[in-house]
Amino acid sequence: MAKNLMILGTASTVGKSILTAAFCRIFKQEGYQTAPFKSQNMALNSYVTKDGKEMGRAQVVQAEASGLEPMVEMNPILLKPTSDVGSQVILNGKVFKNMTATEYFAMKNSLKPEILKAYKTLEEQFDMIILEGAGSPAEINLKEDDIVNMGMAEMVDAPVILVGDIDKGGVFASLYGTIMLLEPEERARIKGYIINKFRGDETILQPGIDLFYEKLPLPCLGVIPYMKMNIDDEDSVTTRFDRKQEGAIIIGIIRLPYMSNFTDFTVFDLETDVSVRYIHDDSSEEVDLIVIPGSKNTLKDMEFLHESGLAAYIYRAHRGGIPIIGVCGGYQMLGRTISDPFNVETTQLTVNGLGLLAARTSMSQDKKTVRIKGAFETDLTFAEATKDMTIEGYEIHMGITDLFEDTRAAIRLEDGREDGAVNPEGNVFGTYLHGIFDNDNFRNTLLNNIRTIKGIEATKEIDYKSLKEAEYNKLADIVRNHVNLDEIKKIIGV
Repeated sequence: MAKNLMILGTASTVGKSILTAAFCRIFKQEGYQTAPFKSQNMALNSYVTKDGKEMGRAQVVQAEASGLEPMVEMNPILLKPTSDVGSQVILNGKVFKNMTATEYFAMKNSLKPEILKAYKTLEEQFDMIILEGAGSPAEINLKEDDIVNMGMAEMVDAPVILVGDIDKGGVFASLYGTIMLLEPEERARIKGYIINKFRGDETILQPGIDLFYEKLPLPCLGVIPYMKMNIDDEDSVTTRFDRKQEGAIIIGIIRLPYMSNFTDFTVFDLETDVSVRYIHDDSSEEVDLIVIPGSKNTLKDMEFLHESGLAAYIYRAHRGGIPIIGVCGGYQMLGRTISDPFNVETTQLTVNGLGLLAARTSMSQDKKTVRIKGAFETDLTFAEATKDMTIEGYEIHMGITDLFEDTRAAIRLEDGREDGAVNPEGNVFGTYLHGIFDNDNFRNTLLNNIRTIKGIEATKEIDYKSLKEAEYNKLADIVRNHVNLDEIKKIIGV
């Protein structure tokens, strides 16, 4: 039977996901076949496995850190918000149904057998499982029939390490309050805590650790410094949106209210001369490329573009010769109309798109989830020499896009289908393929064309997979050097 360890946090964004990835890599380095697990994830960043199943992106990162191909059993339930009160429920990688929060809360206890089945599948294949919780285990209004925090720990008898974020302030209060709101049997599962995102001199923190131990005799298992890592973030509350890396090339990402899979753009953070800006209003900011990302509610996000003035910003940029790329929902928005005859996303039947591509999209009741390879059918004017270039990515969409006669398909796929579209001038490009920028050949061609236009010397082309591996090793090194790994091994029982 596999050993296990659960990472819980005092709140969302305290670093549970990244520390779970760190321990996955550390124990891989220690020689253990290690797998991540999160029973329920709520995020708009998702991924498609080799067998065509959808799962949360955070567990994909953790699988990569473990040196594994992602498996949907690592994240059997994924909630993708479609409004402020409802989500699309993905169960075992496939759409289950759209539900309100109240509906889901009433039925989630019935999902425990599915969760345990997924966990046991991993348990049979691996030496160790690192589990991640969600939000805080002390949300007392949500504790009934809990399936992701202490309820999950109880289901698989996992010891727990609690993570607090000192960068938020009040870390000792949040740790103490979280623990004291738990039931006695739940507190007994917590074997220690980690303070994350620390800046400064640790000797100044030590008196607080000592006083905390007097109030609650739990060991501090580590103080992790604030880390700047180029590793995919879990959800839209990320600080990535406010980050402004200086660079000669500026890529403007349209920040949509229901933006999904913004992890498509993580790779640009590794390009030393590229600055990614998330644009959320009618900005005067000058950019070299505009990307419209995916969306979990394309019709509402399309309305937002019109109402916010962002559509006018995109039109101005297009008239000024700035290339436009749309990915998935962003591709749909580039067309003339988007219809939803089955109320998949909204009760509004049709909205006008940007009209930069002669295409129209109709939402369907079936969801397409597939990993796929293909090749460009044409050159793009802003990324020359793309014709016949091979690429790979993954599709996650519920829309069908039809092209009018004056629009060319962009990519021929290995299964015989065509994907995406290019306008006659070759400077507007839409595709359903998430992960397209992860293809080194396409990204390097795209960026080097911009460098040539701007008179910038081409930089050394990066190998994204190798750089990701380096980031995972860097993460593991930092965490290993700032935790009591021997004590954590004792907690796990290895």
